[in-house]
Amino acid sequence: MLVEIRFQENDVVPINKTIAIIETESTGDQPAASPAVSQPAPVNGKQEAPVEVPYVPASEPGGGSQHLSAQSGGRFYSPLVRTIAREEKISQAELDRIPGSGQEGRVTKKDMLEYVARRHEAPANGNGSQQATTPVAPQAVTTQRPAAASAEGNVEIVEMDRMRKLIADHMMMSKHTSPHVTSFVEADVTNMVNWRNKVKDAFKKKYGENITFTPLFVEAVTRALRDYPMVNVSVDGTRILVKKDINIGMAAALPSGNLIVPVIRNADYLNLVGLTKQVNDLAARARQNQLKPEEIQGGTFTLTNVGTFGNVMGTPIINQPQAAIMATGAIRKKPAVLETEYGDVIAIRQMMFLSLSYDHRVVDGMLGGSFLRRVADYLEQFDSDRDI
Repeated sequence: MLVEIRFQENDVVPINKTIAIIETESTGDQPAASPAVSQPAPVNGKQEAPVEVPYVPASEPGGGSQHLSAQSGGRFYSPLVRTIAREEKISQAELDRIPGSGQEGRVTKKDMLEYVARRHEAPANGNGSQQATTPVAPQAVTTQRPAAASAEGNVEIVEMDRMRKLIADHMMMSKHTSPHVTSFVEADVTNMVNWRNKVKDAFKKKYGENITFTPLFVEAVTRALRDYPMVNVSVDGTRILVKKDINIGMAAALPSGNLIVPVIRNADYLNLVGLTKQVNDLAARARQNQLKPEEIQGGTFTLTNVGTFGNVMGTPIINQPQAAIMATGAIRKKPAVLETEYGDVIAIRQMMFLSLSYDHRVVDGMLGGSFLRRVADYLEQFDSDRDI
């Protein structure tokens, strides 16, 4: 039965506040108050909270059906917890002593079942049984609220640094903001791999830069964003902001284990040499903690290379306020079916997975999937005879 409603419809209620009280037993089942304890008189037409009744064991004369309060000792007890307590003849005072692992020290079903199991295992003449049936006044019991997470056992406690706290808050905010959807494609990047292996020494000698796969990925992404500009967007309430600049964020892991995303601005206006210089410079200065604040701001799309750690694919979290992020997996040799003029053949090819997480508020499956497929097409159609 609904006893009390503490908030009205459309009210903003703080977390952990009780919004209503529901009584699960009929009023006829409630025991009368002990003669030694008087019930408070109504104030302004409202009945004050009921006074706790000292526990009387059911086995003693006059015990009857015991009353267990929904709130006692600074804790709230759910109907299920109170039902278990009644069935196991656990008094209010004993219930107040049970350590709770729930939020704010609340006793959960798991806590009750573990306590009951230990209680039954105790010898009939042992201290545990005697303690369970000894009446104790509720006001004499103090309740300690445990920490949110257990630190018992062989545990090392590491406090988050400032950057990790910012990352954690940003990731949680992104999940609460955007309905995430992730699409996957597998791409044959044999031509791209063979080209890089062929030119990397000459590229280093000519430009003084090591060419990695990252600038090749960025190049393909910028071309696909030109083809599908509605992926290069952000959301402002009910408005879609289509970004005319293509600024690619490049997720980089730091020696500390944290993550930072420097931005390659106007990536679509840079050739492969320019992209390589930008990628190498930003990655090096990120590891040395030398990036300027403006160099990690203003991104419109993010690329993260999970293949660096040997992962074949991932489901990245969108870097707000952007609408999409793409992950590139490890490149691995795999047997694949090739269509030739003489029929299908099986060959060893360099294969990789691409995954795109996108904001389903503004990027539908057709758009997200088509964009990801276009990136894969550009990588698969890489010109193996390209000049440097």
